[in-house]
Amino acid sequence: MITARAVHTAVHDSFERVVADLTDLVAIPSVSAAGHDPAQVRRSADHVAALLSDAGMEANVLSVQGPQGPGRPAVLAHREGPSGSPRVLLYAHHDVQPVGNPDKWRQADPFAAQRRGERLFGRGAADDGAGVIAHVHALRLLAELNNGELPCSVTAFIEGEEEIGSPSFENFLSTYREQLDADVIVVADSSNWRVGVPALTTSLRGVVQVDVHLAVLDHALHSGQYGGPVIDAVTAMCRLIATLHDEHGDVAVDGLVSRPLAAPGSPEYSESDFRADAGVLDGVALVGTGDLTARLWTKPALAVIGMDVTSLPVAGNVLAPTCTARLSLRIAPGQDPAAALAALTTHLQAHAPFGARVTVSAGEMGPAFDSTADTPAGRAAHWALTEAFGTEAVSIGQGGSIPFIATLKETFPHAQVLVTGIEDPDTRAHSEDESMHLGDLERIVVAETLLLARLGGVISPETDS
Repeated sequence: MITARAVHTAVHDSFERVVADLTDLVAIPSVSAAGHDPAQVRRSADHVAALLSDAGMEANVLSVQGPQGPGRPAVLAHREGPSGSPRVLLYAHHDVQPVGNPDKWRQADPFAAQRRGERLFGRGAADDGAGVIAHVHALRLLAELNNGELPCSVTAFIEGEEEIGSPSFENFLSTYREQLDADVIVVADSSNWRVGVPALTTSLRGVVQVDVHLAVLDHALHSGQYGGPVIDAVTAMCRLIATLHDEHGDVAVDGLVSRPLAAPGSPEYSESDFRADAGVLDGVALVGTGDLTARLWTKPALAVIGMDVTSLPVAGNVLAPTCTARLSLRIAPGQDPAAALAALTTHLQAHAPFGARVTVSAGEMGPAFDSTADTPAGRAAHWALTEAFGTEAVSIGQGGSIPFIATLKETFPHAQVLVTGIEDPDTRAHSEDESMHLGDLERIVVAETLLLARLGGVISPETDS
């Protein structure tokens, strides 16, 4: 039998190798978004396959056809455990977000990982390079501690297009369904409550994205000669967007599901902690009503994430005839995405200012996820996280969306899905100066090793010394 103490020691003694592997992975600019070099995504997939092969897995780089062409390359790796042992699927993704504004990074190259204090900075250092590396080293160390074998059958699925909405995910799932089928699915792509406090994510909001096109003229007009009787399309768009929230800042779209409270037992989130974590400027009020965690996890949220307007360097004295805005609606658990899209479309068309012509085009849509940690695998994960961090694990929701988790649950309804934390409130995933707390990374590798050992029956809470 393996002891928890042995796992702690093994991870600690090899942790510089863990950091080195994460540094090497960050160095590959595996941005999956259009307009970036797809060869780098393939290079990243090959690199991850090599890491998993070195950890004792049989790994292959694969891709399937997506709705608009070939999908980005993913890695599918497997190692069989003893006959009758549990089947575990480990998920992470190797693609990353674009770097954003390079001038806002404290390092010259966001893909040259930089260690500052207790954190490793670099694009993908946390999201989701840390998830990939946690899987790799948990598998490596578990085999080393278990006489060269894994105590359960493990498949690793490392996706290459999560950051662009996983367009070929369903086709991949259908093509490799037999290989991906599992009793327990571990998704290492969420957040812990804070540094040093581990969490299981039991709810995620869904997402509905739309482009709203508004037209008031058939061509641009001189703003002085025609301004007054005619309002420009940008101003009209601003008036339309302003109808989406009430005077308190709550989303004012009829037909959206809203839960006033987060899940029972969720930790309290003080306003002061939230303001510090989010970087809210002094004097800027928080919006919305009700419990703060509910506003983040179980109530809808709506944001303008893009708008086509004339940039200042080329602005002239004209009334813009059209304007297009991109809206991101986060929907509460229990909300059907199609129903949310219909409700949002109805609202936008009904509130068109001054008779402006409004058309709505649907973009990304993904369902919410709602689960519980009170399952055999959930209880094993709670124990493993608590043992690894030395602090009681908590169950939390997330305001962000990982739509494929609901797809996994629908495809494998018998599977117990665990969404584990990688990030913390200061990770700044998707933003400049993304980073991973190295103390937490060590504890995450310990936790996953303990979890796999517990699922495979080679450790128990009584053998923790």
